[in-house]
Amino acid sequence: MVTDLSVAPAGRFTSTAQSGAADYPGLDNWRSLPISQQPTWSDADVFKASVSELSILPPLVFAGEVDVLRERLAAAAQGRAFLLQGGDCAETFEAATADRISARVKTILQMAVVLTYGAQLPVIKMGRMAGQFAKPRSSETETRDGVTLPAYRGDIVNGYEFTPETRAHDAARMLRAYHTSASTLNLIRAFTQGGFADLRLVHTWNKGFTENPAHARYESLAREIDRAIKFMDSCGVDFDALKRVEFFASHEALLLDYERALTRIDSRTGLPYDTSAHFLWIGERTRELDHAHVDYLSRVRNPIGVKLGPKTTGDDALRLIDKLDPEREAGRLTFITRMGAGNIREKLPPVVEKVTASGAQVLWVTDPMHGNTVTSRNGYKTRRFDDVVDEVRGFFEVHEGLGTVPGGLHMEMTGDDVAECLGGSDPIDEAAFEDRYESVCDPRLNHMQSLEMAFLVAGALSKHH
Repeated sequence: MVTDLSVAPAGRFTSTAQSGAADYPGLDNWRSLPISQQPTWSDADVFKASVSELSILPPLVFAGEVDVLRERLAAAAQGRAFLLQGGDCAETFEAATADRISARVKTILQMAVVLTYGAQLPVIKMGRMAGQFAKPRSSETETRDGVTLPAYRGDIVNGYEFTPETRAHDAARMLRAYHTSASTLNLIRAFTQGGFADLRLVHTWNKGFTENPAHARYESLAREIDRAIKFMDSCGVDFDALKRVEFFASHEALLLDYERALTRIDSRTGLPYDTSAHFLWIGERTRELDHAHVDYLSRVRNPIGVKLGPKTTGDDALRLIDKLDPEREAGRLTFITRMGAGNIREKLPPVVEKVTASGAQVLWVTDPMHGNTVTSRNGYKTRRFDDVVDEVRGFFEVHEGLGTVPGGLHMEMTGDDVAECLGGSDPIDEAAFEDRYESVCDPRLNHMQSLEMAFLVAGALSKHH
């Protein structure tokens, strides 16, 4: 097929047909709709070649895996499971190393063990990984010392280094994002299916970290699990189910050129799946009902999330449900609330009430990070751990009061010993930012703060159940 390349009204290049990409009614309607937060690719030929190659590369995830996730999320929406979604604010190509990926997976597995054991509930494990390379920005440009260049939009678009060459929007980076995602997923699958995630190894996941209150508490819980497993072993229980875990990949579906090129038609059903990830979400900045992102994701079979900020009304939520989940399909739609600690108890109830009254069954998840960002006195973007904790508590209080299901936790976190968020039981202070602040975008909870959060949520869940 010949790819016809034209220029969109905003000056972006757009391919109206893609060699090898899914051909399905309506999949290209988004091209004629308003769209925000998209790059302006610097070279039409590079864009054309990159999209053509992406459209024939193997899928990163498979339709059958996506269907399994939809079933798991349906259980969470009914209170029979809990979603744990965590990972980097923005992944970088440079940080896609075996050590860093395994540290992140370890931390998520540890958090899941704490939640499962504390709440006696299955936990769906999902990474903001293997595709979280694009970031929305509040400004198109950045100025330093009188020099103005395009803003950093994530490694899939441009580089972080402040030079004209690095900050140019390079479509070839989409191919590097694909290959980095493929190698990340390969490693995750090896870890989670090849014995690394065996529940009998809960102690080894904790090695290599300094002693502190959260880890000491985790070690105590790990010893309890060990005793329980030894008891079951002596009773002749088969441990095959403990040797491997399901682990799903997710990212914000921000860069539609990339998402469209990786959409495939499932040979079993004849329906389109976005094979860049199992789960995709629409951000607070791109969830306009009549715009491109909502239209495109309404047409693929993946479970979809939508971030809801403090200005969201109940009617907004109902309109999103009508567009993204018209069949009211269990497990299809997740609302990820990011209201801020000072807003959650006031702003969330009317939205939940209206959705519940409509009969729609969405999965409610809290993102306690994005509504609580502040700037430290020494100029770093940060979050206070106490604010993050307060928003989580508020989320559970609202659902407890309404008799609805608090179904998940969505966090920006890392397995590394960084210093980006203030506070915690082994407190991070502003001085630590100078040496241990590594994020190129938003501040993340470090390994210890993440574990601390898991114990807090496990306690809230056990009360709820």
